[in-house]
Amino acid sequence: MSWYLVALVLVLIGALLCLTASIGLLRFRDVPSRIHAATKPQVLGLILISIGVAIALQSWAAVAFLIPVVIIQLATAPLSAHMAGRQSYRNGTLDSAHLIRDELDRDREVLEDEG
Repeated sequence: MSWYLVALVLVLIGALLCLTASIGLLRFRDVPSRIHAATKPQVLGLILISIGVAIALQSWAAVAFLIPVVIIQLATAPLSAHMAGRQSYRNGTLDSAHLIRDELDRDREVLEDEG
C-alpha cells in the first residue's frame, strides 16, 4: 500500500511541474524565460512521473520502456531549446537589452566583415 502512495505522490508532483511548465510558456514574455519554462520543469516532471509509474507497476518491462523515454527527453529538450533561442536571436525577437553577454553579436560582425 505504501508503494502506491509513493508512486501517487511522485506522479502528482511531476504533473504539477509539467503544469507549471505549460503555464510558464503562456505567461512569460521573453524567449529565454519561455525556453527555461519549456525545458527545466517539464523534464523533471517527466522523470518524476516515470519513476512513479515504474514504482506503481513494479515490473522490469516498465522500467525498460521508461528509461529510453527519459533518455530521449534529456537529449532532445536542450537541443530544441537551443534551436528556439538561436532562431529568436536571428529573427531579432530576442530582447538584447537584457542580455549580459552577447557572444553571437561579435561572431556576426566578423562574418559580415568577411562576406
